[in-house]
Amino acid sequence: MTIRSTRAATGGETAPATPADLSAERLLAAYATGALSPVEAVDAVLDRIAERDPELNAYCLVLEDEARRAARASAQRWRRREPIGPLDGVPTAVKDVHLLRGHPTLKGSVTTPRGGPWDEDSPVVARLREAGAVFTGKTTTPELAWKGVTDSPLTGITRNPWDPSTTPGGSSGGASAAVAAGMGQLATGTDGGGSIRIPASFAGIFGIKPTWGLVPHYPASPFGSLAHTGPMTRTVGDAALMLEVVSAADSRDWAALAPPAPGLAEVRLRDDPAELARGLRIAYSPTLGGIDVHPEVAGAVADAVAVLAALGAHVDEAEPGLPDSRDAFEVLWYSGAAKATDRLSPEERQLLDPGLREIVERGLTLSAQDYLTAMALRMEMGALMGRFHEGYDLLITPATPFPAFAAGLESPPHMAGERWTAWAGFSYPFNMTQQPAASVPCGFTSEGLPVGLQVVGPRHADVSVLAACRALELARPWADQRP
Repeated sequence: MTIRSTRAATGGETAPATPADLSAERLLAAYATGALSPVEAVDAVLDRIAERDPELNAYCLVLEDEARRAARASAQRWRRREPIGPLDGVPTAVKDVHLLRGHPTLKGSVTTPRGGPWDEDSPVVARLREAGAVFTGKTTTPELAWKGVTDSPLTGITRNPWDPSTTPGGSSGGASAAVAAGMGQLATGTDGGGSIRIPASFAGIFGIKPTWGLVPHYPASPFGSLAHTGPMTRTVGDAALMLEVVSAADSRDWAALAPPAPGLAEVRLRDDPAELARGLRIAYSPTLGGIDVHPEVAGAVADAVAVLAALGAHVDEAEPGLPDSRDAFEVLWYSGAAKATDRLSPEERQLLDPGLREIVERGLTLSAQDYLTAMALRMEMGALMGRFHEGYDLLITPATPFPAFAAGLESPPHMAGERWTAWAGFSYPFNMTQQPAASVPCGFTSEGLPVGLQVVGPRHADVSVLAACRALELARPWADQRP
């Protein structure tokens, strides 16, 4: 498959690149030689935010003065050749469900208490801060990150940089819009049912939901062990670099895994796509057992799979045979939503997003037996996928069944009235099984909207997932194409 140029995809001219359009790896290389300063990079990102965010609404908080101060301090360190960490001076956005010291974390809700004290970072933010990242602000999320698109009573509608009439997905939609538009090289995301992979697919960026527990999480999510934290970036290399940093231990997450074995850096530094792909045993499931897929999405994904086969991967069309898990997922998800709002008074509950209020009410009717029955199916799914991966290193599917649809809707018009779970069947099963899964760009539709391919690996095989994505990135580059 040939990924079309930005002009062909969008109908507009390709704008000259600025530091806002460079990857984190390229920024860091330029800092090291003195060709570019963190001040220039952060200024370019803040200029891009001022230019594009009034339309896109990706940020709910912009830290202009704080970011400029941090950039000046970083520039001084680089002049002394003493960067404090591997991300020193890289503009980074924080999803507004992660704690950022000194600033409120409102989670898209008018019901969140404003009092603070807001005196600590979440683990992912703490590791980024230690590595020298420059925080540009906080990105929008639907209320309490409850759905696969991004709008909320607090912050309004967030829009897709490729076509602002469409959604960037969710719940990490502010993050995906920011990265796609050059409003930050790195962004934190969370994924409880697709909330990294859906927006990565819709906005044409890379996002990975790591193996559950690889990135420490605090405060604990009310959605429990469905919820993962991971990177959202323009390139696979940037995500691997970020994952090296944020997977470091944090004592506040008692369930966190040990840091990953060496390999993230190796994937990032390898530049031969055939070397990365050769010998991988890939199962390709075009519909994951019967999901209706938009023809242009199906075509782009099939073309990308053919690229991996041409690079030397062994590809079979094969189905893992997963059961229909939507009802079980909704039991777990709706129970989590009810828990997340259990402190609210009846009057405060009326202020919630109407869709969130509906699932909360459903969650309050569920019993412990309902929950345990859903967990039993989840365990069966995990065992099934474990056996499946004895024969296949990776599973590839579309990341979403269709490209981005109209902003402000929970589901596309042809599915009006359906919950977001009705169309997220490629993503939430792998939250149930806690496997690493990524969305990697693989093309555009005829209307210029991005298409994402999902790569799923067995638990703890994050490096293999990144290797396949890196191979595709090298064979069919996308990072220089900008909305």
